[in-house]
Amino acid sequence: MLFLLGSIILTSWLTLSFKVVERFNIPVFQAIVFNYITCVITGSFVNGEFPVNAGTFSESWFKWSLLMGFMFVSIFNVVAATAQKMGVAIASVANKLSLVIPFIFSIYLYNETTTWIKIVGVVVALVAVVLTCMPSSRGLEPTGKPFHVTNLILPIGLFISSGLLDTLIKYVEQTELNDGNKNAYLITSFGVAAMLGIIGLLFLLVTGKTKFDKRSILAGIMIGVPNYFSIWCLVQVLKDYQGNSSAILPINNMGIVLFSTVAAWIFFRERLSKVNWLGIILSIAAIAFIAFG
Repeated sequence: MLFLLGSIILTSWLTLSFKVVERFNIPVFQAIVFNYITCVITGSFVNGEFPVNAGTFSESWFKWSLLMGFMFVSIFNVVAATAQKMGVAIASVANKLSLVIPFIFSIYLYNETTTWIKIVGVVVALVAVVLTCMPSSRGLEPTGKPFHVTNLILPIGLFISSGLLDTLIKYVEQTELNDGNKNAYLITSFGVAAMLGIIGLLFLLVTGKTKFDKRSILAGIMIGVPNYFSIWCLVQVLKDYQGNSSAILPINNMGIVLFSTVAAWIFFRERLSKVNWLGIILSIAAIAFIAFG
């Protein structure tokens, strides 16, 4: 139970942290880059070694770590933009309801069976995303900022990209990974995200499109350490509940949606309309339908 709570709180913090970064006017992209550098250092320290070596580049899973690293840094930027422009609740719902996409892919890729309840869950999930994203009667986002239709690109993009990332993770786990190489794969993916981020940051600095803010180093550490341990806690949860992961993962996702929504309401005064709250409730119901149907 302790690891489950840790996973929920730490994962929720990842979304909430971007509101903190925004409040202090810290460059988001710089913080994200240092976050992934911190993930690599933290993972190597926890495991007692840096698992990447010359042989890593010849591993069959290396090509997937390149793609995963690119998706890591790209999606984190979308999470940040969604949380800052539209609110933490919308970012959390779009992120966690993306389980719909790997569910659909699993039917075609792995010939997994489905039920009418699961199909209803998919439909409810799509409705939940729409309702959660709807502006208030005053045309405002939960953040209090004016609603713009173009902002919908963010949660929709987050929903699709997070779902594709989860699909990739499941595919690589089933075809390439085992207990002996999972850590090397994860840290390599973090490393790729860090390298791509560094290249992008150097380009922005050289072209004068941004100025280096040393506070982004601290922000990156404050995001990166929880980022690594959120995954570490989730792995421990799956070990503790072996044979029951289909039940524990949805509970984890439900907890993240609820915790992050309430925390954003308390600490950042995000205000959800009745329609938004209905979307939150339906999102939790959708997770339950897909998981237990």
